[in-house]
Amino acid sequence: MGALRVALTIVFIIVCVSLVVLVLMQEGKAAGLGAISGAAESYWGKNKARSMEGLLVRITKILAFSFIALALVLNLNVF
Repeated sequence: MGALRVALTIVFIIVCVSLVVLVLMQEGKAAGLGAISGAAESYWGKNKARSMEGLLVRITKILAFSFIALALVLNLNVF
């Protein structure tokens, strides 16, 4: 059981580092001056879910769920 705990801890560390990097790569949610001129309502603003930003958000959600699940599993005293 010790090897399983070490393996899960290594995966947990990889998920933690990946989550930090992905959060730092994302753009801020503040519209800034683009909202005044209407730039936020462009084609790219409406189809953000299909862009790289949408992919980063989706991967961040998956990693956040993995982070919580691994933290709960590692906190159990079964190992």
